[in-house]
Amino acid sequence: MIPDLAIVVLAFALLLGGVVGSVTPFVPSGLLSVAGVLLYWWHTGYTEPNVLVLVGLVLVGVTATVVDWLAGVVSAKAGGASTTTAILAGVAGLVGLFTLGPLGLLVGTVGTVFLIEYAEHSDARAGLRTAAITTVGLLGSNVVQVVLTGGILVAMLVVVLV
Repeated sequence: MIPDLAIVVLAFALLLGGVVGSVTPFVPSGLLSVAGVLLYWWHTGYTEPNVLVLVGLVLVGVTATVVDWLAGVVSAKAGGASTTTAILAGVAGLVGLFTLGPLGLLVGTVGTVFLIEYAEHSDARAGLRTAAITTVGLLGSNVVQVVLTGGILVAMLVVVLV
């Protein structure tokens, strides 16, 4: 009985870790959630959740991961930055994340967008606008990740309790 309970607890710890990881740097939130779902599914002999629910939850977890990985580049592009600027901002954000943590990600991405846009167009206002949209996109991606991974956690609670 105890080993069974330990596996269920571990599965839900992974699911909870996915939600917490949505706002924590270096934590692959969607992948943690998927690991929790798959561990629980394996534990039940591949019966709970059913295959349709399993596929849906895995797709939601993969979506959360993609949102996490592409947020900087997509938000810069949505703000009007060129593809080159968006890619450079993504690289600068990644370097900033590894050197200064979450603040480095934000400053690296947003700063790069502003500097390149300003250098290309000599328009500080347009550069600030693009950088602001990039900032909103980066922060908004965390909200999306929390909603997605939180939804996976809630769905798994329903699977277990119903």
